[in-house]
Amino acid sequence: MKLFIAGHQGMVGRALLRRFQGEPDIELVVRTHAELDLCDQAAVDAFYEAERPTAAIIAAGRVGGIHANATYPADFIYTNLAIAANCIHGAWRAGVGRLLFLGSSCIYPKHAPQPMTEDCLLTSALEPTNEAYALAKITGLKLCQYYRAQYGVLYHSAMPTNLYGPGDNYHAQNSHVLPALIRRFHEAREAGAPSVTAWGTGSPRREFLHADDLADACAFLLAHPNPPDWINVGTGSDVTIRELTERVAATVGYAGRIEWDASKPDGTPRKLLDVSRLTALGWRAHLDLEDGLRRTYASYLAEKAAGTLRE
Repeated sequence: MKLFIAGHQGMVGRALLRRFQGEPDIELVVRTHAELDLCDQAAVDAFYEAERPTAAIIAAGRVGGIHANATYPADFIYTNLAIAANCIHGAWRAGVGRLLFLGSSCIYPKHAPQPMTEDCLLTSALEPTNEAYALAKITGLKLCQYYRAQYGVLYHSAMPTNLYGPGDNYHAQNSHVLPALIRRFHEAREAGAPSVTAWGTGSPRREFLHADDLADACAFLLAHPNPPDWINVGTGSDVTIRELTERVAATVGYAGRIEWDASKPDGTPRKLLDVSRLTALGWRAHLDLEDGLRRTYASYLAEKAAGTLRE
């Protein structure tokens, strides 16, 4: 297999590289953003034509937390639509027979029944704060579904829950909740701050999956002879944001007060994936949250010391 990993420099892309490097039957193909702009259709087509990969995983995209999604909705929908359309259509034009597109659990309705099954897609309204991103990911999913139906190519999608792990983005305002908490508590501990303020009420429930578990699930799905058009990837369990915040503080070693700013948005009340379809196929997550947090904080410290921290 000659495998193209789009977005190999991101957190998920790096996990995919760790998973596939050293596999004797896989040749990896990657390009940096400077080498290949995935929003440029002509450039993507030329890349596919020159490299002729036999399979692709589309892990590239513009991502961020509530603040970033609400502040830059036009950027989020355009960039992610362009990447999906160019990578999927370009793959089909070049004869790529196998493609795995990575979406997100935010494709499901804001008030979807919990845990969320694959069948609840498009049954009601999305969460407004990340609607732009979700619509782009839904479009990528549907592109794969329809190209598979019309042209017979094995294009399919995986919908991971909230991800974390080495190589995450720790931007002070635009990062996701877990890396934002790691940075905030680390800096508060270093500064001896008596308290840390967290957004919202702490009541929403969220599910978290380590990026290395997602990479393993991708390898499993890519090897499956007849995967579903799209399938959920998660742990099947969740915690409240308050519980998560306390666990991150403990992992970092911060002993001060945690104060809650209820004027900030909570977002979707609960996001828990039903992973029964993937479990039935034979895959389940291996890393629990406690172990995953320890590994992630260790990687944060190592990246900070090396000057490679994404922020």
